[in-house]
Amino acid sequence: MAGGRTYLVVIDDSAEARVALRFAARRAVKTGGHVEVLAVVAPQDFVQWGGVQAAMEEDQQLRIEGIVSAAVGELFDEAGIKPEIVLRQGDAVKIVRDYLTSRDDIAALVLGAAPSGSPGELVSHFAGKDAGTLACPVMIIPGGLSDERLELLS
Repeated sequence: MAGGRTYLVVIDDSAEARVALRFAARRAVKTGGHVEVLAVVAPQDFVQWGGVQAAMEEDQQLRIEGIVSAAVGELFDEAGIKPEIVLRQGDAVKIVRDYLTSRDDIAALVLGAAPSGSPGELVSHFAGKDAGTLACPVMIIPGGLSDERLELLS
């Protein structure tokens, strides 16, 4: 993408992922940047017919687009930002690491941390083991932040 920062958000069905997406959208609006959404789904067990596999992949794409739209649709509409949505299948840590390695235009990896309990696999990994090896900063957004607090912090 030309100009501006690109914030990569890894999204799933969790509330904390939606908070991270709202934060990234606000940052993109304030900095003239862009948002990319990476959705990682577990690989499907053997599917005998390609048509069934294609239908499952299309269903997952529509579900992710719905999550993005519900989380930040109004903000994107107001600012004229349209996020790019990338869907990958496989191990989430490997896919995110490989994606970041292949893209030198990503300004930050934005992850949401669960408000209680374990922060999640990606946060634990990229804020721990791989923290010093990435080519961009990792922004860990607490999943319990209110919209008002997100606005202040972004």
